[in-house]
Amino acid sequence: MRRVRAVMMLPSLWCYEDSWLRSFARSLLRFLGFIFWGMAAAMAFGGVSVILMYKNYRYLFQESFLVFHGWLAVAAALILLPTGVLAISISAKSSRYRQGALMYLLLVLLCLEVSLVVLAQFCSIWMTSELKSTMSHLVDQYNGTHSQTPGSRAVDAVQRKLQCCGVHNYTDWLKATAASCHLPAEKACVPESCCKEKYSLCRGDLGHLEQLFQEGCLKKLEDRLHFVMLYMFWCCTVLSVLELLAGVSNGILMRHQPFRDLRILDSSTFS
Repeated sequence: MRRVRAVMMLPSLWCYEDSWLRSFARSLLRFLGFIFWGMAAAMAFGGVSVILMYKNYRYLFQESFLVFHGWLAVAAALILLPTGVLAISISAKSSRYRQGALMYLLLVLLCLEVSLVVLAQFCSIWMTSELKSTMSHLVDQYNGTHSQTPGSRAVDAVQRKLQCCGVHNYTDWLKATAASCHLPAEKACVPESCCKEKYSLCRGDLGHLEQLFQEGCLKKLEDRLHFVMLYMFWCCTVLSVLELLAGVSNGILMRHQPFRDLRILDSSTFS
């Protein structure tokens, strides 16, 4: 009799565990839906930061990989919004079509994030070498005494925004002294864009180093680029883990809701 009772209790235990699992999956999906909205804001912030960085220093980034990376992040942020809505709606009322759409969006997001991670690593390595060669060329070709070229204007803009001077430091300008300032030729000087704002009478004279920014621009640009790329890398990594959790939770709910079109194949139908 005890064995019979134990066997009769097994289906009820399985039903209880099954019900608990579905309830947990719905709760987790609801929670992840709100998290996806927050991650959408984080991804949009990172994407806009990359786009603005490219816009501010466009002359230094000859290739468009950086801005492409930014727009991919913005696209991922936009896709995260309906993904969050679907996750929350499925947790309230399961629907086969919504569950399928959620799985599809999660797969698209996963592909986007893999692309973003690869591009982030590529930008961090390749863009650094490109920045060095481009900035060195612009410093060598700098002409600030007459009508400025676009490259010279870009150098001045970078030095003012980043509060820096030269590629590695202010001594890089010693090779182009004659073209970089308005002082007599016998005086060593740097462009006026190296001057600190509080010194209104500064003309780039190296005899007054306290009036000049002495740190190079390359390191500051590299630090900004690496920070943005690292931010995007961790956003994509965290988001990938959350999407896997959402996919598993959605799969649990889908397992307990078979397709209506296939119910004719149930054994009970032919009995």
